[in-house]
Amino acid sequence: MRGCSIAASQFWLIIMKKNMKHTIRTSLLIGACVMVLTSCAEDDDTSSNGGGVAQEDLKLDLTQFTKADAGVMMQAFYWDVEPKGGWYDEVSTKIEDWSASGINRIWLAAPGKGASGESSMGYDPMDYFDVGEFSQRGAENKETRFGSREELESLIRKSHDNTIEVIADIVMGHNSGGGLQANPFRGDAEVYSLFNEENGNASGKFNRTNEHFHPNDIHNNDEQDLFFAETDLCHDQQYVQDWLWGRDDSVAEFYKSLGFDGWRFDYVKSFAPKWVKAWNDKVGGFSVGENFDGNQDVLKDWVDASGSPAFDFACFYRLEESLDRNQDLTALGEEGNMLRKIYPDKAVTFTANHDTEKDEDANNRISYANKLLAYAYMLTHDGYPTIFYLDYENESFKGQIKNLIQIYNTIATGDIEIIEANKDEYIMKRNGSGNNPGLILYMNISKNAKQHEVSTNWSNKTLIDYANNSKVRLTTDANGNTTIVAPAGSFAIWSIAKE
Repeated sequence: MRGCSIAASQFWLIIMKKNMKHTIRTSLLIGACVMVLTSCAEDDDTSSNGGGVAQEDLKLDLTQFTKADAGVMMQAFYWDVEPKGGWYDEVSTKIEDWSASGINRIWLAAPGKGASGESSMGYDPMDYFDVGEFSQRGAENKETRFGSREELESLIRKSHDNTIEVIADIVMGHNSGGGLQANPFRGDAEVYSLFNEENGNASGKFNRTNEHFHPNDIHNNDEQDLFFAETDLCHDQQYVQDWLWGRDDSVAEFYKSLGFDGWRFDYVKSFAPKWVKAWNDKVGGFSVGENFDGNQDVLKDWVDASGSPAFDFACFYRLEESLDRNQDLTALGEEGNMLRKIYPDKAVTFTANHDTEKDEDANNRISYANKLLAYAYMLTHDGYPTIFYLDYENESFKGQIKNLIQIYNTIATGDIEIIEANKDEYIMKRNGSGNNPGLILYMNISKNAKQHEVSTNWSNKTLIDYANNSKVRLTTDANGNTTIVAPAGSFAIWSIAKE
């Protein structure tokens, strides 16, 4: 690296000898020189303030720091998982690694038998009580797409042995796969609303007829935003409430008996939030609702009414807009435009899920080029983060995501202070607590390396990038001031080095 340093120094001398009256041209050249010097430092693992000590050897042992809210959830599936019938066993092979990485919950797809049989991802629920035990509708294979009941229970036991809770997806807005039946409230039109032992409900539990769906003798619909209007369950029917969560042998109690620890409520726009509250009041456990809406106020109102955390779609869309659609980070600094900024303890943050990743609309997904920037944001801020299976298991991302999870579970703590949010840059400080130093996140989406003067909480300290994207070593003065840097199109997470 000495050759690079000498070349940069010579470049500087040449600039200084130029006619200084050409101030604009000189300023541009000086800016270019700063970029060269920064680039040289970042290429050298033993450059400024570090002597011959490698970057890794300067890092604090992060395991010494604990957070009361430590833990990250893994979405343990993606759309159309393979192998069919073997997914529970596949996930079982990942549990030790996930636990060691700081995952404390996994979210599984809806476990009940779907109308699509072995092709079902669980979102066309037919028999809630068939989790891989019964032959249905002429199919000899008893398993769901994910496996058998025995394999599911084995996965749950292994998860618990590794201090991981298991969350079941609950699809209670709509059903699929019943037998045809005339509905007098639809002018005797036939709909697939008959569920019994011969028609999609081999377990014989929670048999249903047209009176349990909308419209019926109570009302035409629960909420306006229905997914499958002809087989939209009516939760105002006491029978439906009893079988879903009220009875001792309800769906909720059956899933608890399998070992599930909590619930992800699918598409909550199709039924009233009071039903989520009723379920949770009866059976307890962690829960999160899928209110697919980028308006933070809609999410807040749902959380207030249900009492349950919700996926922070507002945060997801602000990240997508900032990183991809608008390529402008200004909105990340705005107040109150995400659920996590309103209710950090009720916001479940994410950068991808099974729906967004299969959506062909680019505005409904964060590009792979910006995935790690999104994860860096999510795993340094408050809220409860969810990691998407395909991102974590992508070898191009895995090492960095594991590192970000450790940062989230340790030094991503304390009050949040936004230092800068402009088109190209977003800088945020977590103030730490006690002996926990906290951190400074510097995101840079421009094509050039950036630097920014900041006031830190660290006096006369050496700072290093815990994200491993910059090898520059910085020093704060007696007042905690320094100039931090971030590589082009990337991020750095600054905190103190070992003494």
